[in-house]
Amino acid sequence: MRILISGSSGLVGSALTSSLRSSGNEITRLVRASASTTQRDKASVAWNPAAGQLNPADLEGTDAAIHLAGENIAAKRWTPAQKAKIRDSRVSGTRLLAESLARLARQPKVLVCASAIGYYGDRSDERLNEDSAPGSGFLAETCRDWEAAAKPAIGRGIRVVHLRLGLVLASHGGALAKMLPPFRLGVAGIIGSGQQYMSWIALDDLVAAVSYVLSNEGLRGPVNAVAPDAVTNHEFTKTLGRVLRRPTVFPMPAFAARLAFGEMADGLLLSSTRVEPQRLLASGFRFRFPELKAALEHLLR
Repeated sequence: MRILISGSSGLVGSALTSSLRSSGNEITRLVRASASTTQRDKASVAWNPAAGQLNPADLEGTDAAIHLAGENIAAKRWTPAQKAKIRDSRVSGTRLLAESLARLARQPKVLVCASAIGYYGDRSDERLNEDSAPGSGFLAETCRDWEAAAKPAIGRGIRVVHLRLGLVLASHGGALAKMLPPFRLGVAGIIGSGQQYMSWIALDDLVAAVSYVLSNEGLRGPVNAVAPDAVTNHEFTKTLGRVLRRPTVFPMPAFAARLAFGEMADGLLLSSTRVEPQRLLASGFRFRFPELKAALEHLLR
């Protein structure tokens, strides 16, 4: 297949690009028009989602599209300007890509759009699946509008999958890599009450899940990309400490998290989202790392 990928240089995108190429697929990277010449090559297409610039003719011949691009939600404090940037990078980019694909003479069969479990909001210990109602707050509203932006593609008969990503675990990047230094120094601990649920997925399983939904025509709409083993922050902290053989006795109280991270603390660190991958499991997908301890041992040992 000829597969178009946005966000191909990110943690998930780079791993996915490598995997899909090794399986014999032709990859075309969707890169920002301002990208350096080292990032641009004959297998790339330029776009500028902020300016609404993308030439549909450059996408002709695309069999499938994977849309991962978007502003990093944890890169900076959530000022009003940064929140607008986070939202617009997702909503505007998705709408532009969906509209461009919809205008092609031959549309791709499938568009896989990244979304996030932030869609469900802070829900305590409630078990959540793809049929659960959306939550409230900045992340939930952003995810709702993000997914809605793909409607032009759906209207043209393209199968659209909204992959609601949990915390992606990888040793070389993302949230886990940022956690490792304090954990290895023995100065880490639970955050807030520690009772908030964390829904996670190993990078290897996420790459496999994306490949799976590309070929599984029965999957469309929201699909939760999380392992079956959602854990509390307390469980996550203690398990990571045991795998690293380091103590975890320095908690971060909720007030300290809010002082350090502002509104982001409530949205990412203190909120509880207990998500189940109901549609992946029901369709027959098998996780290589369904449990946290085995996933962390694979990644870190």
